[in-house]
Amino acid sequence: MDYRPLGQTGLQVSRVALGCMSYGDPGWRPWVLDDAASQPFFRRAFEAGVNFFDTADMYSMGHSEAVLGRAVKRYASGRDAVVIATKVYFPMSSDPNDRGLSRKHILAGVDASLRRLGTDYIDLYQIHRYDYGTPIEETLEALDSVVRAGKVRYLGASSMFAWQFATMLALQAARGYASFVTMQNHYNLIYREEEREMIPLCRDRGIALLPWSPLARGMLTRPRSAKAAGDTERARTDDISDRLYHRPDDQAVIDALAALAARRGVPMAQLGLAWLMSKAAVAAPLIGATKMPQLEDALAATALRLEADEIAALESPYQPHGIAGHD
Repeated sequence: MDYRPLGQTGLQVSRVALGCMSYGDPGWRPWVLDDAASQPFFRRAFEAGVNFFDTADMYSMGHSEAVLGRAVKRYASGRDAVVIATKVYFPMSSDPNDRGLSRKHILAGVDASLRRLGTDYIDLYQIHRYDYGTPIEETLEALDSVVRAGKVRYLGASSMFAWQFATMLALQAARGYASFVTMQNHYNLIYREEEREMIPLCRDRGIALLPWSPLARGMLTRPRSAKAAGDTERARTDDISDRLYHRPDDQAVIDALAALAARRGVPMAQLGLAWLMSKAAVAAPLIGATKMPQLEDALAATALRLEADEIAALESPYQPHGIAGHD
């Protein structure tokens, strides 16, 4: 496994991060694996040298964090050998204050995540979305306080507009607050709108990218019609996929990836991930896996190198998209 610094920090993370949204409580989403079914994926990840694991409080309403915490105790050589990332923002109950990025919710949320993870610190604490209902000064002060309290080592953010992120970064710098070091953004071969503003901003500031949906919810894993439902439980039940993808002109990108995969003799998934890893600002794509070959493809992708003409062939069919993934 290769490792690289997380942005401009000294923290070393594996080239792929195991995303844990798929592990927790099947009652939350039918494609989620329970604790017992999740363990082989954690075991294999640790065996392969993966040290970076990403979850969120709202995944399986806390069960994902608990499953990850137990896996770390089972398979890691020690807590400090693992980089744990989690997120805060989405509702955790019907309580109107049990959501968002208010000081109240952040302070309560970090303590709840620590309990579920079974640890006394979180390596990377991320705001899951931009909160239009809370002053950013309140949010940033609260985040700084959890870093100063030793509960969090580093801060990260997720999908938002570049101007929003730039405003937050400027305020953090002006007030001497702990600054965001990562951006977990929506980025893959089918959706590249982040290249217009967010990625240039992050490269300029030395902020690491942790792309979510790196394979476009399976769209980049096999040749098929852009509207085909797929044959997995998630493909049949995931309504978010329909909102993000399945545009007619996405098919040209899928076809280009399929053609290159056939020439190289490797799975499409490996090439799709290798393309992301070729981007300088990308520290680690967030890999979701409910079948072992999915995880093996992600691990194999770390060894693939694309030539400039291959990258051009993959990128040339892209057509502009409307902004997606900020809600």
